[in-house]
Amino acid sequence: MEDKIRRIYVPMTESGFYILFCLQEPQHGYGISQQVKRMTGGAVSISAGTMYGTLSKMEKDGLIRFYREEDKRKLYQITELGKELLSLEIKRIERLYKNSKGEDTDA
Repeated sequence: MEDKIRRIYVPMTESGFYILFCLQEPQHGYGISQQVKRMTGGAVSISAGTMYGTLSKMEKDGLIRFYREEDKRKLYQITELGKELLSLEIKRIERLYKNSKGEDTDA
């Protein structure tokens, strides 16, 4: 993984995290926003501007790829690079959580 990509995306924004997390299965922007609302009990809402700007940037940077078009909606899916970054971010969040609880961590 390029250091430049790592510097841009780690730590991730909350929106970026949820978008990548949701794209472990092919999904379109509206579907992602609905899934995020369900997952967070409505606490997180990703605006259309943020959603499509982030999808565009992530696609350009190789974190996600166009999967197919369905009912005039573009479906995207996470790439191997995206999975690698998502895994790094999950480990970072787990480390923060463990540290907040006073637990020792190897990371």
